[in-house]
Amino acid sequence: MLSRERLRESAETLLREFPERYATSGIERFVASDRQRRESVTRLEAKRRRRNELAVGRGRPDAETVAEMKGLKEEVRALEEEVESRELELAEIERGIPNVPHESVPRGKDDSANRLERTWGEPRRFEFAPLPHWDLGPALGILDFERAAKLAGARFTVLRGAGARLSRALGAFMLDLHTREHGYEEVLPPALTNAESLFGTGQLPKFEDDLFKTREGLYLISTSETPVTNLHRDEILRAESLPVRYTAMTSCFRSEAGAAGRDTRGMIRQHQFDKVELVTFSTPEESYALLEQLTRHAEEVLRRLELPYRVVTLSTGDLGFSAAKTYDLEVWLPGLNEYKEISSCSNFEDFQARRASIRFRRAEGEKPEYVHTLNGSGLAIGRTLVAVLENYQRADGSVEIPAALRPYFGADEIRPR
Repeated sequence: MLSRERLRESAETLLREFPERYATSGIERFVASDRQRRESVTRLEAKRRRRNELAVGRGRPDAETVAEMKGLKEEVRALEEEVESRELELAEIERGIPNVPHESVPRGKDDSANRLERTWGEPRRFEFAPLPHWDLGPALGILDFERAAKLAGARFTVLRGAGARLSRALGAFMLDLHTREHGYEEVLPPALTNAESLFGTGQLPKFEDDLFKTREGLYLISTSETPVTNLHRDEILRAESLPVRYTAMTSCFRSEAGAAGRDTRGMIRQHQFDKVELVTFSTPEESYALLEQLTRHAEEVLRRLELPYRVVTLSTGDLGFSAAKTYDLEVWLPGLNEYKEISSCSNFEDFQARRASIRFRRAEGEKPEYVHTLNGSGLAIGRTLVAVLENYQRADGSVEIPAALRPYFGADEIRPR
């Protein structure tokens, strides 16, 4: 979250400069509630001072003084309750106010204002009409949407045979690249997490409808960003240990509550999917250079698989709640004839660290500071599988396996069963 001091100083500016982000955020309620709380605190302090003055008076208090002290006691108690109530109200409002966009983020009301940064690779020209993966996969016998619907309903897929092997190969390939060449430490966190962790990364309380909650009060993770970032919740890291980098491959679960009618066919938008995540903890002065590095690490997966893609910077109106800046990587899908997001790489600055109390100390005896947190998909495995199928399909219905993936997959093609 944002510091109260920053909100107090910049609320009006944020509302004026970023109405697309703050008009319905509750920032105006914050200004009013903060003013009322400070007025209550001022009155409370004045009453306490008067009470103390009377308490240290010499001699036996007269009846008038006793009556005043009794009245002050009741007023102080009432004002303490009022201040506590205002504090709770402020804390609730603060939880719903999004992060401040970095100065380099393009301004605009929605994704139409996103800025194209670069493209890589040329989309392949087919001598036949390329199939979308929801036709190609079943024809190969590797994607089974009908049985998945029988098992769990819509937005699920059963991967079979070479499809399951391809998914496993992609995950191993990504993890090896990030651990052996990019310097990340691999972790395998729980797939369930508590509310404190979800609050720390910003999924709660604002996005609870997107989560699956158990009867015991735990939540299925929507991204491994949540448990991995919270590995250091309530900790103080050593400055010399930064940056700290983790990667994790987990299943992710999303209710897609706000996605009715979007990408209903195939594997693009699923309730359950696997993803490799990249998480970095950084000093404030290094975080934007590390955002560029983390983004390049995610891009390297696409380059080695020789999948055409582009990188866009999200505008202020399209930026996620917790992020200060985000790059989206969008891969070319010839069967759909469009680019689709396959990774989001974000710098959250100290927004998550304040919520999760993740700090570092520059030197012994110095006051701890909040770290900056960054994360990105490196990559979403299901969408990468879709990209491989659609970009490497052949006229006879078979699919070539990218050269970099063959040692993991164990073959150079997938043929219809």
